[in-house]
Amino acid sequence: MTAKEYLLQARFLDNRINSKIQQIASLNDLATSCTATLSDMPKNPNRGGSRMADTVCKIVDLQDELKRDIESLVDLKREIMSVIKAVPSPEHQTLLEKRYLCFITWEQIAVDLSYSIQHTYRMHDEALKEVETILQHKS
Repeated sequence: MTAKEYLLQARFLDNRINSKIQQIASLNDLATSCTATLSDMPKNPNRGGSRMADTVCKIVDLQDELKRDIESLVDLKREIMSVIKAVPSPEHQTLLEKRYLCFITWEQIAVDLSYSIQHTYRMHDEALKEVETILQHKS
């Protein structure tokens, strides 16, 4: 795994978490839009459970998955942060934190650090080389 792939793990996990949050919101909307139908007709004995109960079960399952993913993201960010802190240059540390832990765009990072976008890219390349060295020493 390259240094960049290692650092991008947090972004991918964060995207999965956001996707699950959207799914839960969608299921909540569906659950609250369910209405009961009153009828004097007998119920079909072959029809098992209600759609509302199924939806609630799915919501609970997704929320459990979400909790596990959030715990994994916190652990992963803690691990990535320890690697970033091992980078000797404070500027490189800041750049890596902004990009891989805060998910800030390159343009915004360049503005925040008061550098041109090209210089920001060069600093990023240097920082990745330092991370690569740290990861090699770790394993």
